Amino acid sequence: MARRRRRGLSAPQKQELWERWKRGQSMNEIARAFGKERGSIHSVLSYTGGFEPPTRHRSRLALSLSEREEISRGLAKGQSMRMIASSIQRAPSTVSREIGRHHGRAEYRAAEADRRAWNSGLRPKRCRLAIHRRLQKIVSEKLSLNWSPEQISGWLKWQYPDDTEMHISHEAIYRSLFIQARGVLKKELIGHLRTRRVMRRCKNSNTRGVGRGQIVDAVSIRERPAEVEDRAVPGHWEGDLLSGVNNTHIATLVERQSRFTMLVKVKGKATQGVVKALIKQVRRLPVELRKSLTWDRGHEMAAHKEFTIATDVQVYFCDPSSPWQRGTNENTNRLLRQYFPKGTDLSGYSQADLNRVALQLNQRPRKTLAFHCPAEVLNNNVALTG
Repeated sequence: MARRRRRGLSAPQKQELWERWKRGQSMNEIARAFGKERGSIHSVLSYTGGFEPPTRHRSRLALSLSEREEISRGLAKGQSMRMIASSIQRAPSTVSREIGRHHGRAEYRAAEADRRAWNSGLRPKRCRLAIHRRLQKIVSEKLSLNWSPEQISGWLKWQYPDDTEMHISHEAIYRSLFIQARGVLKKELIGHLRTRRVMRRCKNSNTRGVGRGQIVDAVSIRERPAEVEDRAVPGHWEGDLLSGVNNTHIATLVERQSRFTMLVKVKGKATQGVVKALIKQVRRLPVELRKSLTWDRGHEMAAHKEFTIATDVQVYFCDPSSPWQRGTNENTNRLLRQYFPKGTDLSGYSQADLNRVALQLNQRPRKTLAFHCPAEVLNNNVALTG
């Protein structure tokens, strides 16, 4: 049975793809718009490192398709080189070279000659870092020191104010990093960038329209009781997902007053799975420790009503792009990176493993608690309120 061939994107579709990318749409959004897999969109974007390839234009000096058709008709009529050249107002040598380059008088075909000429013109221009080796060396050294491309560009202009050969824009550095076909900067240097991305994202890139911030009946953090803000009583929690590679995650819950931490194994970011795992863990807490939960705008808590019904814990949502509104959880997640470094596959950890890590964290003294341990503070606070 013949294998069905997948249709690629047409030239107009690729143009629209780049327009969407420049507007800040995600690869998932673009894939849905074209009815394609995300990988198909990624392959188009990654080929040029997230930079839109420049539109090619035919040189005004090059022969056009219509001129080549005139040459073909002249050859069919048996005209001389000079007669053909005169009819298209070109030099006879230009016509002679054109015919010789494309199989001679007997086999010259205008359309084939035009196609071959267009394809043979694909000669990528050497980038600035490939030409200036000294500049390439300095840029590589500064990237290795974790300097950003913008810092390098600005420093070079300050260091060599009168030597324009030593100037380069930060965008040119990004292009040399992300478009590996240039081969002037080692691919490993991408690891020194702040974001560690493998392709360039435009300034308009954001998460609008990809399911974040569209949680039905979300209760704003601004409606949260004052007792939560001043940490007056125990039982108010902050939560988030700690992410690893291969779409693996751990749910983290931190009690605001004591900084007591609970880690919850989840099987992904789907709201039903996350909420079910959180319900199971929170139900183990005493009733006096089940008052509220503050979460970010992640869509994994879209089923927050189900969570509240099952646990009697009210969920409040932070404002979009405001991680500081649950700073206790953010700080705790940074501490957890000691145990779960970025790039770790978190699926290999059992709930028992997570409990051991949480126990270690809860028995470590904290400066913010006058060097008492979270577990000790929580126990004392519960005893006082009980």
